[in-house]
Amino acid sequence: MRLPPHILVVNGIKVRRPVFLIGAPHSGADLLARALKRSPGFHMTMGRASVAHVLYAFARKPSIARTSGAVRVMRDALSESWQVLPRSCGDCAESCRDAGGVTGTGPCVATSEVTRFADGSPDLLYSVPVLLQAFPDARFIQLIRDGRDVVADMLADPACLACFKPAMLSEHTEFPNAFLGVNKDEHLQRWKTMPAAGKSALRWRSAVRMSAELRRTLPGPQLLTVRYEDLVGTPPRAVATLAEFLETRVSKVVMYDTAVPKVGAWRTRLRREDLELVEKVAREELTRLGYRKN
Repeated sequence: MRLPPHILVVNGIKVRRPVFLIGAPHSGADLLARALKRSPGFHMTMGRASVAHVLYAFARKPSIARTSGAVRVMRDALSESWQVLPRSCGDCAESCRDAGGVTGTGPCVATSEVTRFADGSPDLLYSVPVLLQAFPDARFIQLIRDGRDVVADMLADPACLACFKPAMLSEHTEFPNAFLGVNKDEHLQRWKTMPAAGKSALRWRSAVRMSAELRRTLPGPQLLTVRYEDLVGTPPRAVATLAEFLETRVSKVVMYDTAVPKVGAWRTRLRREDLELVEKVAREELTRLGYRKN
């Protein structure tokens, strides 16, 4: 009998309640992905090319995500990403391979052990409506982090900075554009001349606003909001909340890694002029979230 269209089968396993990690760049999704990758039963992927290309296209041009074929494209991309093959990990991003402790080409999991699928690729946030259509029972964990720490990490990330180059834009750029954090096309010229710190702050501000909207629209059983500061500040409590939400055990070992970015590192990493710009652009959101007390 043909399966209902919302049920995807990968490696002979039905994809039930897949987990997606969403948030602004460097908000902690990679850290949580590492934890889930070490949790029993999870097959977590991060940045596989098949998914990354789709996410980037949807983020840059939101109208594509509203077309009739968007759901099929997303399902196919994730299905390819979740396939466990003899050389699966050879196509993974370095961050995914590192999280899984992979030194060869893979695979990093055995199909006999997989009971749950998850993805923590960058820019998932901009495809949540498509993911919900593709997987109505999906679970989303959104990460929130101090925008000043986020900007400090973005400024040190070549991939983030590459997205700010004027050459990345075209006459087909759509507005409002949540990916860039620009609401109107008349603001584009101002955006082009803005320092990278300001552009990073716009991306964080936009992501936070989208996260707030998700809180209003998604039912509680499908969405959990986690602060990065809680993940690294009180791992046992944060992981207990995650475990209850996902109904499974979650590893917390990675939270204690000395390489995990420290809370409040922006104080020594951001130049004064960059800090002033970030706080000007994102003042409302920083204040609302309790990161900036006035």
